[in-house]
Amino acid sequence: MNPAAERIARIRAQLTLALAPTDLDVIDDSDQHIGHAGALGGGHYTVHLVSGRFTGKPLLERHRMVYDALRDMMHVDIHALSIQARSPEERPGANN
Repeated sequence: MNPAAERIARIRAQLTLALAPTDLDVIDDSDQHIGHAGALGGGHYTVHLVSGRFTGKPLLERHRMVYDALRDMMHVDIHALSIQARSPEERPGANN
């Protein structure tokens, strides 16, 4: 497995373990940042996840939960992270 695929697998595993998402998508955006000075210290990723653990939590707390789950990867394997964290009720297409 190449290093980029290994990072994505680790991100998925850590988020799954910590947050038990029902939906999880990890996108590697690193190629959009080639030449960026910080791009050498880890990749740029977007995560979309839906978890019951986000129910009733404000956005800032949800983001902290994601960062806590990925703590050991931040600033080493991950340089930048864009997060979309929703509860099952907020999932696109959910019957609200």
